Amino acid sequence: MLVEPWRNWRHITKLDPDKSISDRDLETIVRSGTDVIMVSGTQNITQENTRMLVSRLKGYDIPLVLEPVIPEAITYEGVDYVFVPLVLNAQDSQWIVGRHVDWIRNHDIKWDRVIPEAYIVLNPDSAVARLTMAKTDLSTDDVIAYALYAGRYLNLPIVYIEYSGTYGDPELLKALNEHCNATIFYGGGIDSSEKAKEMKQYADVIVVGNVVYEDMNRFLDTLRFQ
Repeated sequence: MLVEPWRNWRHITKLDPDKSISDRDLETIVRSGTDVIMVSGTQNITQENTRMLVSRLKGYDIPLVLEPVIPEAITYEGVDYVFVPLVLNAQDSQWIVGRHVDWIRNHDIKWDRVIPEAYIVLNPDSAVARLTMAKTDLSTDDVIAYALYAGRYLNLPIVYIEYSGTYGDPELLKALNEHCNATIFYGGGIDSSEKAKEMKQYADVIVVGNVVYEDMNRFLDTLRFQ
């Protein structure tokens, strides 16, 4: 495996174990030119539906990342990396340290595949914001401070700006890009090449998810951002 391969990624497709997708669409996604498939979701995530989706992706030659919401949903079989979020602006501290400690105490962890990532959640109406009780009314300076805390203080390799279902603020991302030393992931509301191009100016990696389940042609358009 490459050291920190995410530094070479540009486009991630996020698939939700709780949502249905056909074999045909799955193959279209894999062959679309996206760099990585990320299996991730917030609601109704179980060991069964996570492993089912992962198993459907095993035969494809594309990096596969699992981003679990619960330790029970973690599988290493067929998975290249397990990205474990720390939701830095969560007001429920279990999403910063509590669940992670429980996982370490109670599970056999393959550390060579575990990558910590700092999440900053900015859509108050999103499932992840509600679940983690995230403080989302942050200024640009607040977001930069969180990102510097993640990258400089905690030495986390990835800062993930998560708008989850809504399109975010390009100016915030631009300001963050000027200060952040970690790899910046951006996710939220990208459903066209125009939005993909706008956010890719400032994010190292864009993450596309919901549009996969809404319109496959629009999803394919998100890859035309160059």
